[in-house]
Amino acid sequence: MKQRRIEDYGISIGTLPKGKLNKITDVRGIKVGHSTIDRENIKTGVTVVIPREENIYLNKLIAASYVLNGYGKTIGLVQIEELGTLESIIALTNTLNVGLVHDALVEYMIEECKKENFELTTYNPIVCECNDSFLNDISLRAVKKEHVFGAIKNAMVDFEEGDVGAGKGMSCHQLKGGIGSASRIVELDGEKYTVGVLVQSNHGALKDLTINGKNIGIKIAESLKAKQEADEGSIISIIATDIPLSSRQLKRICKRTGVGLARLGSFIGHGSGEIVIAFSTANTIPHNRDEAIHSIKVLNENKIDLVFRAVAECEEEAVLNSMITAETVTGFKGRTRYSLRAYIEYLTDC
Repeated sequence: MKQRRIEDYGISIGTLPKGKLNKITDVRGIKVGHSTIDRENIKTGVTVVIPREENIYLNKLIAASYVLNGYGKTIGLVQIEELGTLESIIALTNTLNVGLVHDALVEYMIEECKKENFELTTYNPIVCECNDSFLNDISLRAVKKEHVFGAIKNAMVDFEEGDVGAGKGMSCHQLKGGIGSASRIVELDGEKYTVGVLVQSNHGALKDLTINGKNIGIKIAESLKAKQEADEGSIISIIATDIPLSSRQLKRICKRTGVGLARLGSFIGHGSGEIVIAFSTANTIPHNRDEAIHSIKVLNENKIDLVFRAVAECEEEAVLNSMITAETVTGFKGRTRYSLRAYIEYLTDC
């Protein structure tokens, strides 16, 4: 059954046109897959973003990362910062499963390279995390190799959102968070390009939740008689585009996710990890290359404002999609996070 997303409730975010699916996979070649673990006290999983159809290690992409607030345990940012390239599937999971997922990605890439008669001796897996311990017995470290391999195998263009994969145990503004996505179309020199964002949302305080300028969080908090919680948690944001951008330009667009988060009422608290990774599919950096000079295309910096706007709009809508598509979930110790859909009447004024 087709999931109802935030635009299906009459909420329109931004002004730029959206891609066909309004998901990160509107950027050609990208797929997203999930493995969800859903038992009484275990609400967790893994989500993978596959950046291209070809072997990503042998055909690297230009990339960048940015840390809005560093209360996080992401693996792989150091090499992205230094070299400005992406050579890995991007995996999202929970905080205590980062190492296990890392190991699975290494094993997967070794086998993929063997298929091309290439011996892998070094590799920079990218694993991002948010802490799902409110709903999930995180100490059990339930995500295993088979879940990572399953998510890769199940990856598709039109993927599910909400409380699936790495989003199963997530909380957002004290409601149910999870996986969400959005895309925008940008026209440059008469050609159409795509910007897409995928989030793993696990951040924010309920009283601050704001949609299209309306602070509905206060009303929901009163309805729930919710205890005020600290603005902590985390959000992972993955940006993809087919616009030719340099690593420096990708870092600049990473920073604009903060605009989308601020519009939703996030103050990016001390205990929250806001980590952003961006990559462009427009240029390929071959792993094995004899030439000393590599030619790539890059965007005229004076034309980047539309890309900034696209990222901010995608971020805002992706978070809302993660919340509105998620089901209400009761998990570890009987704790519950309610879907934003349970308060749909508050959206009518947005």
